[in-house]
Amino acid sequence: MSLISLSNISKIYQMGKVAVPALDNISLTIEQGESVSIIGRSGSGKTTLLDIIGCLSLPTSGEYLLNGNAVSSFSEEALAKIRNQLIGFIFQTFHLLPRQTALMNVSLPLFYNDTPKSERMDRAREALRQVGLSDRENHMQSELSGGQQQRVAIARALVTHPKMILADEPTGNLDSKSGTEIIDLLLELNQSGSTLIIITHDAEVAKRAKRKVIIADGKIV
Repeated sequence: MSLISLSNISKIYQMGKVAVPALDNISLTIEQGESVSIIGRSGSGKTTLLDIIGCLSLPTSGEYLLNGNAVSSFSEEALAKIRNQLIGFIFQTFHLLPRQTALMNVSLPLFYNDTPKSERMDRAREALRQVGLSDRENHMQSELSGGQQQRVAIARALVTHPKMILADEPTGNLDSKSGTEIIDLLLELNQSGSTLIIITHDAEVAKRAKRKVIIADGKIV
């Protein structure tokens, strides 16, 4: 059974009286433990596709099976639980809380699933250790470089021990050296068993994954 199975997925946004197609009849299967890049230009539909895979948005038509279960059948509460426990999200903008330390930012997903405080802190410290930031746990966002902020965001994605990591342009706001280090880190996590899906417009980033999916005008090409 595949981790992700998309069959004839389409997504149409209604802009007033105008219907704007974002995805057009996409079918895609991703197995547990794979590393996959989804590459396309701005407006190609790649982020919409990631939103659907990450249960942030439902398709207009088609079927999405996650671990063999139809996502359309899940309640909002069940979808929130999936996003919190099964999926680790990494975005181009780091979405860190500026008035909280790195440790508190990383522990935040565990707060929302009622993990006891002592366990939250232990797991957050371990996640920071995994990304090489044990010595930065008490630093605020303003005290961290761009690459370090992205590592904190990765640690936050890891702290729930997700089955898959969804990274949307994770190197977009970084210099080339920091960007390479971040992709190296994500691929190391993939080697440890996490399914990795990277959305990018950068061909150099895309070719680092074992499988590359090219999307244009809402279709896989």
